[in-house]
Amino acid sequence: MAAALKLKANPFTAAALELKANAVTAAFRLQLPAKQWLKPCGIRCAAATPSKSYSITLLPGDGIGPEVISVAKNVLNFAGSLEGIEFSFQEMPMGGSALDLIGVPLPEETLSAAKQSDAVLLGAIGGYKWDRNEKHLKPETGLLQLRAGLEVFANLRPTTVFPQLVDASTLKKEVAEGVDLMVVRELTGGIYFGKPRGFDTDDTGEEIGYNTEVYASHEVDRIARVAFETARKRYGKLCSVDKANVLEASMLWRKRVTAIATEYPDVELSHMYVDNAAMQLIRDPKQFDTIVTNNIFGDILSDEASMITGSIGMLPSASLGAKGPGLFEPIHGSAPDIAGQDKANPLATILSAAMLLKYGLGEENAAKRIENAVLDALNKGFRTGDIFSAGNKLVGCKEMGEEILKSVESQVIATV
Repeated sequence: MAAALKLKANPFTAAALELKANAVTAAFRLQLPAKQWLKPCGIRCAAATPSKSYSITLLPGDGIGPEVISVAKNVLNFAGSLEGIEFSFQEMPMGGSALDLIGVPLPEETLSAAKQSDAVLLGAIGGYKWDRNEKHLKPETGLLQLRAGLEVFANLRPTTVFPQLVDASTLKKEVAEGVDLMVVRELTGGIYFGKPRGFDTDDTGEEIGYNTEVYASHEVDRIARVAFETARKRYGKLCSVDKANVLEASMLWRKRVTAIATEYPDVELSHMYVDNAAMQLIRDPKQFDTIVTNNIFGDILSDEASMITGSIGMLPSASLGAKGPGLFEPIHGSAPDIAGQDKANPLATILSAAMLLKYGLGEENAAKRIENAVLDALNKGFRTGDIFSAGNKLVGCKEMGEEILKSVESQVIATV
């Protein structure tokens, strides 16, 4: 995408993050022949002779998850075949679908399959149907368990405003145009996992609920290093977001990030309180290059940042650990209100597949094929409903996938 966007750097650059999602030791075969999964769009390809093999665990999940995963799988498969890569896909239940099928949001078999694969591609989980479930039976609990089980502690969420979609942003064009930032979110610590937590009664007998925001030095140090490495490969600026004027956990966070900064004299470090960061993301998002923050602040700020692009349906993410498979997923939800209607935007999941190739497998060329294909399809005016504007062609989830496949085959380098 660097060549396509002609940018100095971009949020999909994966070079030397010092994180490897996996080490491949086994060979696998494609489950479906190329003709079968290319048949819907009627195109042909001259695939390279397979020289590398990877196993991918697919977790379609709920709502629009199965629709966007189906499209992304085809794109991933095709781009890989053109680079001599074979994939073996294993689809497993998770989230609400697993609750309905097995009774738990993350079956042991699903976690085991994910751990044994080379990478994991997730669609979306959750929905109105399970909102009233007890906490341990909520789809979201399965996602937290998956992240913990895979030991993926670094969540990378790029936010790029594509020139073709700048008018889709709700911000003024001069504010949104050129935005290119990366949120590095700590994923396995903080208030989502801290103990003690639960329900009780206070001295007056009133019911209370409580959670604990807690971080150990090593948790902050390792996410800080990922963030500094990421900033080093981008524009050399890192903003650490905390609430150190109030929270002790944030005071430790700032102390440790400042200490780690001495290892990266070439990266400019700044600090910002989370409430100000939320405001600045709307006021002047171009001031940010790389943002590093804790679990809950990262969850909120990255979703806020996503809307600068005009649609949460455009943004991918990568969750990586020190070893083992990475987890790749769009940041949007399951959108049950449009599930099964062929209205979903599959681009965030397709771009997540590109991140899987780049960050998880080190397959840069195949990843660039997908990134360039997305740009090409946008340049040609294809839009799903969430990013549609007058003068463009409205397409559904499946047709957008077919157009991406055509662009992957044509190997067009889109220029903007």
